Amino acid sequence: MTKSRAQIRAEFAHRGQSITAWAKAKGFTPNTVMAILNDNEASPRLKCLRGEAHDIAVELKLKDGEASRRLAA
Repeated sequence: MTKSRAQIRAEFAHRGQSITAWAKAKGFTPNTVMAILNDNEASPRLKCLRGEAHDIAVELKLKDGEASRRLAA
């Protein structure tokens, strides 16, 4: 089941976890994670089709799929 960007941001707030700390722990670029989460839900600028953006979207459950690289912790 996929989640909306708002749901993902709410989960971070509920856990009291920063998005930057999560990104660093997973080996992602914090700016890319923030760009994906702050993107327009209806017409996203970042399509998350491949590479790091795809892996981030899958890990956040923004989209279904498999990460294309081994993720940290």
